[in-house]
Amino acid sequence: MTTLANKHAVVTGGGSGIGASCAQALAQAGARITLMGRDFARLEAQRAAMRAHGDVACIGVDVTNEAAVAEAFSRAGPVDILVNNAGHAQAAPFTQTDAALWQRMLDVNLTGVFFCTRAALPSMIERGYGRIVNVASTAGQIGYAYVAAYCAAKHGVIGLTRALAAEVAMKGVTVNAVCPGYTETELLRASLDQIMSKTSRSEQDARDALVRNNPQRRFVQPEEVANAVLWLCAPGSAAMNGQSLSVSGGEVT
Repeated sequence: MTTLANKHAVVTGGGSGIGASCAQALAQAGARITLMGRDFARLEAQRAAMRAHGDVACIGVDVTNEAAVAEAFSRAGPVDILVNNAGHAQAAPFTQTDAALWQRMLDVNLTGVFFCTRAALPSMIERGYGRIVNVASTAGQIGYAYVAAYCAAKHGVIGLTRALAAEVAMKGVTVNAVCPGYTETELLRASLDQIMSKTSRSEQDARDALVRNNPQRRFVQPEEVANAVLWLCAPGSAAMNGQSLSVSGGEVT
């Protein structure tokens, strides 16, 4: 399948998890890939794993650093597809959510999306073509206890998605979001560890507590999220704009 041949896709947080799966899916569809992220060693490992899909570029960048993002996208060159996947979750009761945690969640999950999109969008508008997919979360569609800052940031991502989609609708650019439920990634591992440390539950009990949210009684797989991202980037999905697709087994309908 080469539906994305001659397209350049940038995937932030592309060294592992959902980002790595998105990069693989886009590469298999023919896109040229640039992986971005803070952990350059992980990016290099992912590039090695994708060797069969052609040349993959790696650029180390902290998406919360405006100047660094601008420099990274200048190095990458014109972008056809942007997958804003970089993110982080941290839990705390609201009364123990201090200003630093609040700002950290906004910086990496929302402001990073703003910086990367602002860096990539001008060349898309200039060329009359672009696909932006923001990896939000079901936490951007509903609320979860103990992650108020994360939920606020992801709700912000969905609001940004809708507003920008309306703004660029006549310019050949679409902007959409995918909203995974609990997905089998390192972020899930961190959530399980936090539940285990704070409640003394076993790992199985912690997993059961989280998987209960999914009507299918299982965790989402990164490849399933990547399939949704790939579909939104496909030529036949040009009418999809401003949407937030829940990839959650029916948790959010």
